[in-house]
Amino acid sequence: MRPYTDSVVVTKTVRAVVPFVLTFGLFTLLHGTSSVGGGFQGGVILGAAVVTVAFGFGLDQTWRVLDKALLTALAASGVLVFGAVAYAGLAVGGSFLRLDAFPVPKSTVYATELVEVGIGATVAGVVVVLFFELAGGTDGTNGNEGAEGTDGEGGDRR
Repeated sequence: MRPYTDSVVVTKTVRAVVPFVLTFGLFTLLHGTSSVGGGFQGGVILGAAVVTVAFGFGLDQTWRVLDKALLTALAASGVLVFGAVAYAGLAVGGSFLRLDAFPVPKSTVYATELVEVGIGATVAGVVVVLFFELAGGTDGTNGNEGAEGTDGEGGDRR
């Protein structure tokens, strides 16, 4: 089956640009404690890379390739990582959210980076899922076709 392609230029450009966008997203995500950036900004950039792929290769094809269990895990990971880091201070004899209690040099920096990665994963997962939900690419339909409560023209049938 031939992939959805509107333009060879668009697909080639997406293939060329997305690896750089992913690299920049990871850089932004991992350098939040020492420079501008962090989990939210990096997560949005990583999610935008997936959205760019969907624009270049089609919603349905991109949605079929994505692992739905991974997207769910990403969306929940931020809360889980934050809880783990917060309670880990108790496990090493400190108090709740005591990041300098770990017996590691620069433990506050590493713990903060871990939380930032969790936030970035959550934001990226939510951006991707929300995009596909709003675009109508998660159920095999295009946009509002066959959606309840609409007349297919964007207006409400009620």
